[in-house]
Order: sequence, then C-alpha cells, then structure tokens
Amino acid sequence: MKWTQVIDPFNNITLSVLVAAIPILFIFWALIIRKMKGYQASLIATVIASIIAILVYGMPVKLAILSIGHGALYGLFPICWLVVMAVFLFNLTVKSGQFEIIKHFMASITSDRRLQALLIAFSFGSFLEGTAGFGAPVAITAAMLVGLGFNPLYASGICLIANTAPVAFGSIGIPITVASQVSGIPELPISQMVGRGLPLLSLVLPFYLVSIIAGFNKAREILPAVLVSGASFAFFQWFSSNYLGPSLPDVIAGLGSIICLMILLRFWKPKTVWRFSNEPAPTLNTDIHYTNGQILRAWSPFIVLTIMVIAWGMQPIKDVLNSLGMTQFEVPGLHNAIQGADGTLLAKVFKVNYLSAAGTAILIAGLVSIPLIGLTYRQGLTVFGATLHQLRFPILTIAAVLGFAYIVNDSGITLTLAKVLANTGVLFPFFAPVLGWLGVFITGSDTSANALFSKLQFATAQSIGVDPVVTVASNVTGGVVGKMISPQSIAVAAAAGDLIGKESDLFRFTVKHSFIMLVIICFITLGQAYTFKWMIPTYEMLSSSSTATSPDASRGFSYLFGLAIILIGLTATVRIMTKTKKQTPTLVD
Repeated sequence: MKWTQVIDPFNNITLSVLVAAIPILFIFWALIIRKMKGYQASLIATVIASIIAILVYGMPVKLAILSIGHGALYGLFPICWLVVMAVFLFNLTVKSGQFEIIKHFMASITSDRRLQALLIAFSFGSFLEGTAGFGAPVAITAAMLVGLGFNPLYASGICLIANTAPVAFGSIGIPITVASQVSGIPELPISQMVGRGLPLLSLVLPFYLVSIIAGFNKAREILPAVLVSGASFAFFQWFSSNYLGPSLPDVIAGLGSIICLMILLRFWKPKTVWRFSNEPAPTLNTDIHYTNGQILRAWSPFIVLTIMVIAWGMQPIKDVLNSLGMTQFEVPGLHNAIQGADGTLLAKVFKVNYLSAAGTAILIAGLVSIPLIGLTYRQGLTVFGATLHQLRFPILTIAAVLGFAYIVNDSGITLTLAKVLANTGVLFPFFAPVLGWLGVFITGSDTSANALFSKLQFATAQSIGVDPVVTVASNVTGGVVGKMISPQSIAVAAAAGDLIGKESDLFRFTVKHSFIMLVIICFITLGQAYTFKWMIPTYEMLSSSSTATSPDASRGFSYLFGLAIILIGLTATVRIMTKTKKQTPTLVD
C-alpha cells in the first residue's frame, strides 16, 4: 500500500498552514509560557502532530506509528549514543580527580569567566563541531564549563549560542555535502557562499556571547580579547571555506582562534576578573603548582578525544569501519510506503554504523583514558552506569523529539509550511533562511534541513531569477541559528549542563537570540541576492553522469594503523612524564 503526501489538505493554503503550525507553536508555548519539562512537551507535541497527520493529512495510522518509531530509533542511535559517551568521558575526568587539575590550569590562564567562555564555548566548541558534530560540542563544552563553576543555565545557553558559528561546516562539512548532493550545485561554491556571509556573524559572536553573560559594559572591558577571538575565527573560516572547501573551516578556525587568544593573554590581561555575582571570588591557590606531566595527564582524555574525532572524520577510516561494522535494514512497513508530492517514494532505511559513529570514537577515547587518569575499568563501569542513570530523562526527551521530527516530515506538515515561504516571490531570498531555520528546529540537524529543502531552495530561486547558490547557502546559514532552539539541542545541552527538567528555562534563554540572528541572516541573504551580486561565486552544475569510486580499504587500514601508533605514543608519553612524579600538587614554601 502506498500513501501519497498531501501539501494542502484543505485546498486553502492559509488554513492548511495554520493547522500545520499547531504542533510547532505548541512547543514554543509549552517551553516558554507553560515551562514544561522537555520530555513532556516533546511527547505531547508528538501526539498533536500525529492527530493532525492522521485526521487532516489522511496519513494511515500504521504509517504514523512507524514513522514515530523510526525517529525514536534514530534518537537512540546515533544521537543518544553520542551524548551518553560525551558525558561519560567528562564524568571519568571528574571521578579521577583530574578535572580539578584542568580547572586549576584554566584558572592559571585566566579565571575570568568571560575569557573562559571564549576559549571553551566558542573556540574549542567550534573545533569539536568540525570534527564530531551531532551534539558532541555542546555536550562536552557545557559539561566542562559547569565543571569549572559556571552557572549551569549560562554554561548550556552560551554553548548553544556559540555553536551557531560552526554548525554549517560541522562534521567535516557534511551539511554542505548534503546540500550539494540534493541541489546539484558543487560543494565548493556553496562553501564559498556560506563563507562570505557566516563570517560576518562569527566576527561579532564573541562580543555578543560575553554581552549575554556579563553585559555590554563588561564585554567592552575585554574588547581586545573578543576582537582577536572573533576576527581570527572569521578570517580562518572565510579563508578555508573559500579556498579549501567545506571540510576544514571549523577545525582551522577553532584552533586558530584558540592559539591567537592564548598568545594575546600572554601579553594582555583584563584589569578586573569578572565572575558571576552569586559565586565566590577566585580561589586559585598560587602556592600549588602542577608539573607538565600532571597537566598532560589531566588533559589526556580530551587530547585522545580530539585525536579520535579527527580520525573518525576521515573518509578512508569511515569507509573501512563501515565495511567492518555497519548493518542496515529497511524499516518494515514504512520503506517506500510513502510517496512524496513529487511522485518519488521515500526510502526508509535504518543504518547502525556502530563502528564509524562519533559516539564510538568517544567511547574508545574513554576506554583509552581510563588507565591514563588512574582509574580501573571496574570504576569506569560504575561511572558508566551512573551516567546512564543521570541521562535517563534526556534519553527519553531526545527519542520523543526525533519521533516528532519524523512524523511532521513524513506526513507533509513540514512541506506545507515550506510552500508558503516559497510563494513569497521576489522576497523569497529574505525568507529563504527561515526554511533552513525551520528545518533545523524540527530535525535538530543542519544536515537534515539541507536534505529537506535544498531542492526547493534551488527551484524557487530559479523561478524568480535569483542565483540558486544564494538560497541554497542561506538554507545552511539559516539552519545554524535554529540549532540553538531545536528541542533536540536543548535536550542535549540540558543533559550536559545538569539542567534536567529545566529545558524550558534553557529554551527561553536562547530563543530571542535565535530570532535576532535569523533576521540578520535574512537581510544578508536579501542583499546578496539583489545588491551584492559580486559575492556570488562562478560555478558549473554537477554532472549527473559522474560515477562513484569504490573506497580504498588499504588506505583506511593504513590510517587506523597510524592512529594506533599515535595513541600508543601519547600513552607512553603520559606514563613517562608522570612515572617519577607523584600525582599531587607541589606546594611551594
């Protein structure tokens, strides 16, 4: 049995849109006004969307249930798999006592909360987004900031907002790769177009972040730091996206901004150290000094993590891991059972890439780190059990959110909302980023939003005489500012930031910033479409006759062998540097 999606069930697009918007408006109401817990709002929104899908759109009950189940499965793997492993790695460092050394090290660089936010939430988070993505950056950086003593709400909130800058190039550029595949525009011109708009936001984001947590005047006090952080990040993001492609902008920009800011802090310090009003004054004991070996040992879990996520992002390694450890199956009763409005059947294949998943890379980093930081594997197992208990409600929330995302997509509800935006004529470039924003809000993924709407962006731009690369790129950049309010992202940040049950507080913290940034991107896109056409790159469409090359397994195994050598070398270095040193601080008389 085949069921065909309906875009305008009432044959009145205005009425259809009003009904289609109900589940999304409910989420805003539930989290902002009613202040519901995340899992409650997500479950109720899923029920509302299901009722509309069945009664209004005519979706068979069986397909609606299967669609929700498919989404929930995806929520459990790979999303929850990644979140659990990220929090597990952090909890290991806390259990071992090594995080106390990390806190001391960060405080020795700066105990100023404003500068710590720039280093960890903005720069390090961007680096992680470029390598892992899919929630890992927010999960790891929010947990680190809370561990350093940040107010949990501010820690999670600014990590979500900081994640705006790198999302477009996350996971080694996967969002742009998908936009290219769906639209037919080559990756490089999309990367260039994104890299000629997004750096404007990246430039001001550090100042914006600090203003949120400390106020405008306190942000001005560290103007040299925010300028160095934002300008270095924006420059490296622009350069790499325009000349190297979409794979490395986040990695290069994240590392570049960390290095530039740390160099600045060697020669400049703020006149006053700012901390939250309700926290005690800095308690750095200057009589305590840790050896280089002790510091290396404390940071070793995150060094191993960085090495692993970089390796797991390399295509040869992905290919060989998928050849060894991936299973996939067609979702029974759902695969090819839904026919899109354009006549194509929707493939519903569930992939369990248990070896190449980013969560697996983090798990291996944890297993390698356990003996390095002085724990036994029995203790590690105890920490893992405690982590699962800690995240039981976030796991439920994420599964419910993805079930909601899949039902609104499969039923056609999302397409109804998109049709209205596509009918705005010459003003479409202004509203094009809203499609990306909407897609990421619903799915939690810029990659998924690009898969949903890139073809629509391309076709609509062509129909109004605008270069399609402008609107396809705007789908990517609009999506990045929807990430901070996506229920999936909120659930991940709440889990990592110890805000379980307070998702509504986090949503209200970020929602106004999402709208502000969205409006800015809308105006940038409108200007690029009609006024600043010199920003549009010259390109040729992809050839449909291109053939795929089979992966080179020997190359992947060579990379894995190199990874093993690096990890062995790091382990040996840590052990040698700490062997003759007691893992306690040195007290100076």
